[in-house]
Amino acid sequence: MKNIQKRLNKVIGQISGINKMIEEKQDCEKIIVQFQAAKAALESAFSESLSKNLEKCIQKKDSKNIKNILKLISKK
Repeated sequence: MKNIQKRLNKVIGQISGINKMIEEKQDCEKIIVQFQAAKAALESAFSESLSKNLEKCIQKKDSKNIKNILKLISKK
């Protein structure tokens, strides 16, 4: 879980940077690039968290939680 926390801290830093860029009225293209980077970092943390949680559920043969996780990720 430390790796996930590390990734989330990176995202927090990226979001703070984006906020500062907006306050400073920096170039829109640069801001969008940073949004994409933050989005990718958040997706990476999400994927790792999802994977670890599903692995735990599978090891414990916890079908109830597996079903709940699948419901959560299938919502759009």
